[in-house]
Amino acid sequence: MAVYTQVPAESLADFLTRYDVGSLVSAKGIAEGVENSNYLVDTTGRDGSGARFILTLYEKRVDPADLPFFIDLLDHLGARGCKVPRFIADRKGARLQELCGRPACLIEFLAGISVTEPTPLQAQAAGDALGVLHRASEGFAGERPNALGLGDWHRLAEACGTGLEDIQPGLGDRISAELAFLDSHWPTNLPRGVIHADLFPDNVLMKGDAVTGLIDFYFSCTDIRAYDVAITHGSWCFSFDGATFHQNRAEALMAGYRASHGLSPDEEKALPVLGRGAALRFLLTRAFDWLNTPADALVTRKDPLAYLRRLECYATTPADMLFGRP
Repeated sequence: MAVYTQVPAESLADFLTRYDVGSLVSAKGIAEGVENSNYLVDTTGRDGSGARFILTLYEKRVDPADLPFFIDLLDHLGARGCKVPRFIADRKGARLQELCGRPACLIEFLAGISVTEPTPLQAQAAGDALGVLHRASEGFAGERPNALGLGDWHRLAEACGTGLEDIQPGLGDRISAELAFLDSHWPTNLPRGVIHADLFPDNVLMKGDAVTGLIDFYFSCTDIRAYDVAITHGSWCFSFDGATFHQNRAEALMAGYRASHGLSPDEEKALPVLGRGAALRFLLTRAFDWLNTPADALVTRKDPLAYLRRLECYATTPADMLFGRP
């Protein structure tokens, strides 16, 4: 989440009159994340007892044509017991709006906090929740190609160009070598389905060791299901800076996923390569954002090298140590 588009209080108050949510009390921009503009919005509520929502304005990286996919997906998951935020309909039944020249939605607020350094029990709960999500997504009719797949990683590397050397000398050559490896080793015959594709700790709300919500589905797409496990593994099982691998978290996360969904032998075998791909994907998007984020944007840039450290770990550590034994 982030704030690129500033919304005047008067414009927001007028926007809320489309909904049966009461009048505006307060709004605060949310700086975390890098994709869209987000505000925490408090209103009087329909009965005067107060209500809270997330207002999201979709910026350039999100295609407005994809928004019906996200809206329908969360409806599908929510109807099947997943703890996900629903999109709020206005008085005419519309959930997609426009505000300050941007597509915009008012979204249900879910209570909970996002952890920075998860415990093994919290990692296990996240793995379990991911498995539940994958089961609940079965039967969803919508499809969306992954806009950040292997071919797109090549394009991102080209777009970063010589700027990669400004981040760290030799980074461009390391990325080129990894792309060549993944071109030769990326699996093509594993089970596919709808994946979250961004289930970082800051997209999982928790109360103690229990998951209370899964949020920020704007990278969700149709892709290799085990790739989603690898993305989640990379974000939950390392220190924030990527320098330390926490084997106890990894074993717990994988135990949670294996219990709630499970992995085939072919998926288990592919996890190290999928982990390398996931690490490269976030290394590249972070590098691109590091080089291109506007100076006046209210957004926290994230260190690309934290994912270079993860990449090297996936490339050199035995699979049993990384992912535990099935």
